[in-house]
Amino acid sequence: MTAESFKNVDNVKAQMRKGILEYCILSILSRGDSYAPQIIAELKDADMIVVEGTLYPLLARQKNQGLLSYRWEESPQGPPRKYYMITDRGREVLGELDGVWEEMVAQIRTIRYGTGAAEEGAATKTPTEGSKPDASEATQMPAATEAETSEASPETTKEN
Repeated sequence: MTAESFKNVDNVKAQMRKGILEYCILSILSRGDSYAPQIIAELKDADMIVVEGTLYPLLARQKNQGLLSYRWEESPQGPPRKYYMITDRGREVLGELDGVWEEMVAQIRTIRYGTGAAEEGAATKTPTEGSKPDASEATQMPAATEAETSEASPETTKEN
């Protein structure tokens, strides 16, 4: 891989991450209240690299949209912490985004492997990185299993 193509892949990955960070934040908070450093740590554990300067504007926007609220809580160490929680409206939006995510996974699978790839579940063969699937591979790609969808989902975190 050339340096230029590597740079392009990194740029695309960064843009894809930015596009799903709001979904990731709602997903994390749907499992429990959290403060920003915990959210950042969970995103980093899932290889969704993010910095505070990226997270805080997203949290503020989601709060202003009524998707999140927050409360201040005393910390055993240092200043009080701002804990974010998902609102009922945030849960509704998360449910909608879950459906959008599933649609996108199916759409990308179809684009990548050919028509019908998202519906078929017979084979598990995937083309090697950088290769194009041949006609038989395109028709043999399975539908996303629950495990695959969990792996592809931004709400999944890596176990240590």
